[in-house]
Amino acid sequence: MNAEKLEEISSLCKSLNLLYVVRDKNNENNNLKYFENFFNEVTFMDNGLEALEEFNKNKYSVIITDIKIPDFNGFDLIEKIKSIDKNIITIIYTSNEDRESFFKTIQLKIDGYLMPPFDENNFLEIINRSIESCKDKKLQIENRKKNFKIQKQYTDLVDKSAIISRTDKNGIITFVNDNFCKTSEYTREELIGKSHNIIRHPDNPAEVYKELWNTVRNKKLEWSGVIKNLTKSGKTYYIKSTIKPILDVNGDILEYVSVRSNVNTIMSDKKHLIDKIESNDLFLLIFIQIEDFDILDKFYNILTVDKIEKMFAFSMLSYLPNSYTFDNIYNIGNGRFALLADFFDFTSSQTNINEYLEVFAKNIKKSILNVDDIEYDLNIIVSYSFGKEHLYEDAKCGLDEAMNKKMNIKYANDSSIKEHIEAKKNMEVIKMVKIALDNYKIVSYFQPIINNKTKEIEKYESLVRLVDEDGNVLSPYSFLDISKKGSYYNKITHRVLENSFKILEHISTKISINLSSLDIEKEETRVKLYSLLEEYKKDTSRIVFELLEDEEVKDFAVIKAFIKRVKKLGVMIAIDDFGAGYSNFERLLEFEPDILKIDGSLVKNIATDTYSRNVVETIVSFAKKQNIITIAEFVENEEIFNILNEMGVDYSQGYYFGEPKKIILDIK
Repeated sequence: MNAEKLEEISSLCKSLNLLYVVRDKNNENNNLKYFENFFNEVTFMDNGLEALEEFNKNKYSVIITDIKIPDFNGFDLIEKIKSIDKNIITIIYTSNEDRESFFKTIQLKIDGYLMPPFDENNFLEIINRSIESCKDKKLQIENRKKNFKIQKQYTDLVDKSAIISRTDKNGIITFVNDNFCKTSEYTREELIGKSHNIIRHPDNPAEVYKELWNTVRNKKLEWSGVIKNLTKSGKTYYIKSTIKPILDVNGDILEYVSVRSNVNTIMSDKKHLIDKIESNDLFLLIFIQIEDFDILDKFYNILTVDKIEKMFAFSMLSYLPNSYTFDNIYNIGNGRFALLADFFDFTSSQTNINEYLEVFAKNIKKSILNVDDIEYDLNIIVSYSFGKEHLYEDAKCGLDEAMNKKMNIKYANDSSIKEHIEAKKNMEVIKMVKIALDNYKIVSYFQPIINNKTKEIEKYESLVRLVDEDGNVLSPYSFLDISKKGSYYNKITHRVLENSFKILEHISTKISINLSSLDIEKEETRVKLYSLLEEYKKDTSRIVFELLEDEEVKDFAVIKAFIKRVKKLGVMIAIDDFGAGYSNFERLLEFEPDILKIDGSLVKNIATDTYSRNVVETIVSFAKKQNIITIAEFVENEEIFNILNEMGVDYSQGYYFGEPKKIILDIK
């Protein structure tokens, strides 16, 4: 774990309270001292019932407990506590290594399992995973509420972002803040004693000022509106002004206070930005994206999202370091904004662009946006480019790349060229797939699945391959994901299905066929499957459909109806990559599979990694209780096979027993 991540975790945990429940405090002194330095507050308990009472009285964000504690065991304690607060981070710390304990840990969705002696790295990894989960939003908000005085922050934000002036009752300026001077380009001395005519743009209609003075002077009411102004050097800028008369106890006007916000963000859009870029030879362009804006857009109504965007835009200049001020902010839409500056103007400020943007991003991360009495903690993703050719395209492509790769800041020069190159490669892959489909070079290889007791082949898994024009055999990693973006994925699926059913005529064993939710949810593919099952109805008992566990299911009802229908025909259902996540157990209740294929990442490490072995043992124990067949993938050697066989795994698949067979069927 790098130093920056460790510092982030430590900083967050300084605001969290820990409930530490073990039998003997004397044996835990070293751990206790570590936790006391790591967390905001640590409460030690040695009794489960008393620990539950303590939790009900006080707020805790983390619980670490042994399994064997008086009155309540650790699992019962955690189950009770999670029923009260499902977001609490839960960690078991015990020397108990039995399978039932691991099984119970998975059932309760406990965040981590530690075994003596205490391992700091494992502990930090558990905390990091928990923080990265969906519950961390709540924890971060709690943390920030405790560490910042919101009222002072909001006052500072207004002072930094707003343009403020005061005038006497005759309209003569008596005070201006720094932002007023910075925006107008006039010094304080040049402004005090003058009227606001000094910045007035001649394009403003006279009726605007008549309405303004009638409202604030005659009606003694607040006035708001957008006014076009001129800087000292003659640049145009738009200001949203709110002017309020200040009255004495008798209701007479003492002075006027004006609060303004630069609204170039609202007045500018993509077209204005591109027009501006084309007007000069060399610009610095910065693209800014509110992180996870698509989630905001789905979660809140359109009016709230619009308010968030506008308030963020109005406040953006206040988040930027003082070393350079941008003249314009462009609202591109969908939580995306742009800053544009003359390149030489920016470089003359001797500002390091990366350091500048890092401070900018940190300022936003530390702030809280308040809209309709709801607090939003926003993060941003940034890309930047400079020059003239492909400036907009580079910054846009750089931002897209940064979002995909979870980067905070991306230097984006030539990013559009990289995208064009990537697009060209994708087109070459699509072309290769088309040629392969036309020439029946989308083929199926078949890998044997062995009965662990008899060591006889009882099944084959059908695996898709592509044979290119040079005769090279390519794995699906080379073409399948790209095919999903085009129109050929469905055709590949149909070809694989034809190949797989065709092989039934040549073998007497069962065939296992991979299906994703994308396959099943397509009506055309379901129709194809039902047609093949009807054609090969005498062989349906030899067919297994493997559902890919890592696929995102969009319509559970369609998947469940499909499973129900094919199982009636004698087809068996397997869950692939089982053990990769907690969703597996929930999926079992939905799909009622006949077979669990144990995730290969667990199997390949089973001889050297105790955790992997314990998880596999738990899965096997669970499967036997449910009368579900188990198949282990990635069985690469005899040692792994012997361990699996001792555990009671039913079948094995891997290079120890055979690689996929190069069987190419002619089905023209």
